[in-house]
Amino acid sequence: MHYRMTSYMKKMKNKKYFNIIVKICLLFMVGILYICTAKPVYATEIEDAGLGSNLTGTSDEQTYIREPGSDEDAEDLKELNIANTVTVTYDNGNGEINGALRILITLTLIAIAPMLIILLTSFTRIVIVLHFTRNALNTQTAPPNQVIIGLALFLTFFIMHPTIDAIRSQAIEPFDRGEIEQQVALERAMQPIREFMYPQTQMKDVTMFMSIYGTEWSGELEDIPNVVLIPSFIVSELRTAFIIGFLIYVPFIVIDMVVASTLMSMGMMMLPPTTISMPFKILLFVLADGWNLVIGNLVRTFY
Repeated sequence: MHYRMTSYMKKMKNKKYFNIIVKICLLFMVGILYICTAKPVYATEIEDAGLGSNLTGTSDEQTYIREPGSDEDAEDLKELNIANTVTVTYDNGNGEINGALRILITLTLIAIAPMLIILLTSFTRIVIVLHFTRNALNTQTAPPNQVIIGLALFLTFFIMHPTIDAIRSQAIEPFDRGEIEQQVALERAMQPIREFMYPQTQMKDVTMFMSIYGTEWSGELEDIPNVVLIPSFIVSELRTAFIIGFLIYVPFIVIDMVVASTLMSMGMMMLPPTTISMPFKILLFVLADGWNLVIGNLVRTFY
């Protein structure tokens, strides 16, 4: 019994000490919270502490414009209450885009440049015709896709060289010298491209898109907006490329038919005709100087 009483008294004593410690800790925390006051934090607080910083500004500059909770109406709530904002402005109100925005526009044009090269130039017709030529020869991957695209790209530069020179001389160089404004430079840059696309565009395609656009066409280039001329040119290029591809296919189809008839007459029906006809196709293409004929006449379709 004496042992149990002693153990009980020790437990009560320990519990009493524990409660005293808890109360002291609570009082200490309340005192800290009471002593600490609100202090504004600035962008250069680290530098003031002697740790060094690359942050801009001074310790007297706050990172917000208005005091929190001081908004009076809905218009104030719409505005960002921060001092460090990114704004796009015009230089001195003269209508010229500043350097940062001009860089942004340049990077955007670079991003969409492949699409412009493919659709607004002769690239579409050339690459489709070369693809038809390879399929007609039945050589599968000879020439490979990289060679076809590279050849189409250089042929496009060759065909579009007068247009590129006109854009540089009429729009880019005067704009760099400050002789014309940006809107005039864009209009002058688009004019050579329109003059290139218009002769390659068929009238029925322009008429179709003009009717969809809801505008009557007088038959003049100046009356066709860009939103109509560009899709009309693309559709015309696809039609022309498929027509040329069909004409390239015709002699090779004749070779396939002759080889197939010969094999059937000899009773070799299990032998694939394409396997036998491919060497004859390549021979005919080489003897006729096919690449000269295809590429030469393809480039002449734009002149």
